[in-house]
Amino acid sequence: MDKHEQLKHFIERHSGKIGNVVYFDAKRHQLLRFDFTAQNHELTLETIASTYRFSEWVFTKLKAAKCKYGIGGYLENRTLYNNSKLFDTADGSRSLHLGVDIWGDAGTVVYAPMAGKVHSFQYNDNLGDYGYTVILEHDLEGLKLYSLYGHLNEESLLGLYEGLAIEKGETIGELGAPDENGNWPPHVHFQLMFDMQGHKGDYPGACLLSEKEIWVQNIPDPNLILNFPASAIINP
Repeated sequence: MDKHEQLKHFIERHSGKIGNVVYFDAKRHQLLRFDFTAQNHELTLETIASTYRFSEWVFTKLKAAKCKYGIGGYLENRTLYNNSKLFDTADGSRSLHLGVDIWGDAGTVVYAPMAGKVHSFQYNDNLGDYGYTVILEHDLEGLKLYSLYGHLNEESLLGLYEGLAIEKGETIGELGAPDENGNWPPHVHFQLMFDMQGHKGDYPGACLLSEKEIWVQNIPDPNLILNFPASAIINP
């Protein structure tokens, strides 16, 4: 059984050990699925190039749809990364998104969905980067899994140290404002990895489209943990 199957089986057997990343009540709240691919002709590169305009677009959409959060992004081939040289390589732009983004108000609390410990944390301050970032390490009956939380606020790193025990449902931090989260509309980038591959406080959140099959071996679908009900998701 490969690691992806191991993770699925763990979740199936121990659903009670998996909690929320953000507060969500399926009886009252809905999620708006965002599309940041070339198919979204409404969202222009000019809008994306301005954090203010991009934020206004995100929250106007959420308000109009009466949704608490925006959601989406796993293995989405995004064009918005053309705005930052951070994603450029000699072989092209790293446009394939490897995590799930949850878009909401700055200050929204982010929780640990599983028990674990702090693996690492740091401030990634490049344009378009994660900003304040926390990475947790989890032991799921012998299966090592890491979870990354990017675009947090500065206070999220207070009191942390490597090895600090974290309980399921414990507060990790809060969504950061654009001036501290890498210049993005407020959201958390949630990503899973089986192997940190030597990284600390950071891990690529996007890859070359041509390298998709390589990266997905190490990066399972975060929706397995998020488990938002399909009935709560509104498609544009």
